[in-house]
Amino acid sequence: MLPVHEILPELKSRLRERAAAVLVAPPGAGKTTVVPLELLGEPWMGQGKIIVLEPRRLAARAAAERMARTLGEPVGRTVGFRVRMQSKVSAATRIEVVTEGVFTRMVLADPELAGVSCVVFDEFHERSLDADLGLALARDAQGLLREDLKLLVMSATLDGAAVARLLGDAPVVESQGRAHPVETRYLGRDERLRLEDCVVRAVEKALAEETGSILVFLPGQGEILRTAERLAERVRRPDVDIDPLYGALGPAEQDRAISPAPAGRRKVVLATSIAETSLTIEGVRVVVDCGLARVPRFDPASGLTRLATVRVSRAAADQRRGRAGRTEPGVCYRLWEEAETRALPAYADPEILDADLSGLALDLARWGARDAADLAFLDPPPAAAFAEARALLVRLEALTPDGVLTPHGQALAEVPLPPRLAHMVLKAAETGQAARAARIAALVTERSLGGRDADLRPRLEGLERDRSPRARDARALADRWASMAGRAGKGEPLSDGLLLAFAYPERIARARGPQGEFQLVSGRGAFLETTDALARETWLAVAELGGGERRDRILLAAPLDEAELLEAFSDQLTTEDRLEESGGGRLRAKRLTRLGRLVVREQVDDSPDPALIARALADRVRAEGVKLLPWGAAAQSLRERIAFLRARDDAWPDLSDTALAGRLDEWLTPLLTGVRRLSDLRPDVLDGALRTLVPWDLQRRLEAEAPARWTAPTGSSFAIDYAAEGGPKVEVRVQEVYGLAEHPAVGGVPLTLSLLSPAHRPIQTTKDLPGFWKGSWKDVRTDMRGRYPKHVWPEDPASADPTTRAKPRGT
Repeated sequence: MLPVHEILPELKSRLRERAAAVLVAPPGAGKTTVVPLELLGEPWMGQGKIIVLEPRRLAARAAAERMARTLGEPVGRTVGFRVRMQSKVSAATRIEVVTEGVFTRMVLADPELAGVSCVVFDEFHERSLDADLGLALARDAQGLLREDLKLLVMSATLDGAAVARLLGDAPVVESQGRAHPVETRYLGRDERLRLEDCVVRAVEKALAEETGSILVFLPGQGEILRTAERLAERVRRPDVDIDPLYGALGPAEQDRAISPAPAGRRKVVLATSIAETSLTIEGVRVVVDCGLARVPRFDPASGLTRLATVRVSRAAADQRRGRAGRTEPGVCYRLWEEAETRALPAYADPEILDADLSGLALDLARWGARDAADLAFLDPPPAAAFAEARALLVRLEALTPDGVLTPHGQALAEVPLPPRLAHMVLKAAETGQAARAARIAALVTERSLGGRDADLRPRLEGLERDRSPRARDARALADRWASMAGRAGKGEPLSDGLLLAFAYPERIARARGPQGEFQLVSGRGAFLETTDALARETWLAVAELGGGERRDRILLAAPLDEAELLEAFSDQLTTEDRLEESGGGRLRAKRLTRLGRLVVREQVDDSPDPALIARALADRVRAEGVKLLPWGAAAQSLRERIAFLRARDDAWPDLSDTALAGRLDEWLTPLLTGVRRLSDLRPDVLDGALRTLVPWDLQRRLEAEAPARWTAPTGSSFAIDYAAEGGPKVEVRVQEVYGLAEHPAVGGVPLTLSLLSPAHRPIQTTKDLPGFWKGSWKDVRTDMRGRYPKHVWPEDPASADPTTRAKPRGT
């Protein structure tokens, strides 16, 4: 008897009394295959069905087969399953095991869930987007249409109280489970080695130290295949079989991986997270866990969902460890240090927080919900990502701007594909190519189908040639999608590239730089190996990209014809007129036609409209500042004099860089007519333009209050530096200020005198000339007489005559 049998009376009692319940039971308790069968006989079931949701196709098929064996029946009689590309059900089926996405489509097509008495959400702790949406829809249907519908949420590791609150304070029933003891051995990991080499070492160690089959957890298909290759080379034992297990395998290969090893043999099952829950692989008593998982992460800015390799949560690590103790005591080898376990996140983030929400937004619109807040979610979808999803649906013409489902959106929602691909199939149907587009959709949604070539064309040919059950099921599914798109229209056939472009317009790419380098409409870079045939194309429509920090690898694409592209996307083309400098600094006009960030066409005009040039020059000064202008000394002096006066009286205008840039249209733009470059402006013209910003009455005061020059007693005139530190300043030879008994001033401010030697070297800086004459002049005179004996150095310079000359000869 399995542990879950102990709590069945309580669970049945709760469901008789209430419309919903939560069952928390650890792996191995038997909840997946025991509970649905036990509920069949409940009085509230009547003649209705039980729908059991599983997160993965493999788990759905395995659960149905296990329950059918318990009844001694073939799958498809009392217990059947329905998954993508495969189903076994009949009129006699009372328990249908379905994947979560299949259930979403069931409830959207029939909100009353006619003929369904109970919906069981198994392994809900995985928190897939489809599971969260399915529960929200089922809860809404229960509240509005089906008070008699029972909902049961089952999980191995879950905050049962939170789910119970979501279900209206539903009762929580817990089973303790039955797990055999598992010894944990921490091996650490040599970061200098590839992950696959570390895993192979651990498997060799486990084969040598332990008995039984081994389940190895790896992040993805690539690591599984590389590990299998290394193990095949190094483990040459006739009693050991190596079996990969991942989602893209066909049902036969998956069944072989989870079936017990033949008598006298051992298995090494190399699996992704697909084997964490819902499956019991007979004979496994050893687990090797690399501690990594591959999860989707959606980037709203680029519209890309990237697969990120992350550390597993503690809950997932415990799930994996528990696989070793399902049938007998076992051992778990972990490829990290024991102390690192405490740093693992407690639970993985729900998919709804990181996923592309376009499908969710479309489903909610079909349900009649204008906003995600209209339904009860355990974790509401992020507002920014949901808004981006709605915006995409508007671009796909599936929603009106205010969120109402359009007829095209209704048609999209009825095709069981992501909105982008459904849009592609419907667009193709308008020209009679729905079947071709549906084949493309099958390749995009089913990894590695048709081969691994980056070029879509050989992948499509490979799909047609492939006679495997998986390829046969994919072709049959594509045919159903095509039939859902409606009666074939007529028109010019569209290229495969254009069909892809309808689904992923932001992934249209144009060649740039070296062969194999491309730029996407979004501006991001992407690349192909130079040896790839697609690397020689000018335009590509990209369906799949591998993530990178600065650029992405193109994994699936098709060539695009430029003329066909521009015609199909004519409403999205934008035109920009830009001026740029030619080699001689002259401006020329360039008209750019863009698709997003891609330049589609350039037209150059070496004799652009003068008004366009004037605007461009003004815009450049506005953007980069008035420092670009060829200022002369007079204009610069004027600005400094005005700034000096404005610091004391704000009646004077502001001629700073910032203020001038803000008033370009008043003083600069009129000067630019007929000018081809800024350097053509004359400094005197700029000076005159600046003076127009100074009112006439202030211009009359300017020379009196802040003269441009100062006249020395000799009659010589010197420029005043109004920008000098400490105030207005003049540099003058000391002999030219002899006889000056009072210190000069401008605007009521003492003028700083930088007194120079006959050789124009500084000897003193002062704002108190009389004080200088009476004070340090004696020492300066002594020094200067020794250096410059031919010049006059009077004892009392305040009463001496100013001079510009040396002493006459002979004196």
